[in-house]
Amino acid sequence: MVTVQDLQRMAGEEPITMLTAYDAPTAEIVDDADVDVILVGDSMGNAVLGYDSTLPVTADEVASRTAAVARGTDDALVVADMPFLSFGADESATIQHCGRMLKEADADAVKLESGPHTVEVTERLVQLGIPVMAHLGLTPQHVNQLGGYRRQGTDQAAAERILDLARAHEEAGAFSLVLEHVPANLAAAVTEALSIPTIGIGAGPDCDGQVLVLNDAVGLSDWTPPFAREFGDVRGEYERAVSAYVDAVESDEFPAEEHSHVEEDLDELY
Repeated sequence: MVTVQDLQRMAGEEPITMLTAYDAPTAEIVDDADVDVILVGDSMGNAVLGYDSTLPVTADEVASRTAAVARGTDDALVVADMPFLSFGADESATIQHCGRMLKEADADAVKLESGPHTVEVTERLVQLGIPVMAHLGLTPQHVNQLGGYRRQGTDQAAAERILDLARAHEEAGAFSLVLEHVPANLAAAVTEALSIPTIGIGAGPDCDGQVLVLNDAVGLSDWTPPFAREFGDVRGEYERAVSAYVDAVESDEFPAEEHSHVEEDLDELY
């Protein structure tokens, strides 16, 4: 089973793979593919819950989905993505929400969308035995403040802030760092500056690992961000299978004889 220590040893030595999952069957598929980390992302808001953003996602929803993923996973490290306002506002509530993911949902670690406000809380969580994955760059929970899902760290001052925050979270005890939608040369500089592994999404090839939203990676989304790649056509397969089912039922092709059972003792019914 992959541990946080394993990931730290992989930094600079072996590429780290991470994908999201939101249910047990999908987690089983991802786990069987030997993906190192499964992130139960608050991206579930857009990907499977029908929300327009991640902001409405609740701690209850993340806990339920994390528990399902954990039940479908044998080897990958399971990370619960803490949703908007479940952390950072109050230390006691933060600890309770994050601790719940390990105690009740069987996560191995939590991820926090990070900033200056999460340095001290990261240190406190780590002290209590809750491993923390930090997240810098584009942090979707700040979409209203950022004015959209825009690339971050594009000028010198912003890039230096990200680098400083990355160092601060490493010092606070974070075991890894997600870098989202930042220039590749900034991600390379952050990776070089840290001893903990960096995992990129839209951050170029020089991070220690890569992560994608599963729906984007398998081709289930009706839209994918410019930094993602579709490695399959699951949406097309779904559409073909559902259409074939409808056609089979409407044409009386399904259910066929082999899909039905006749009980001989019931012949006398009237």
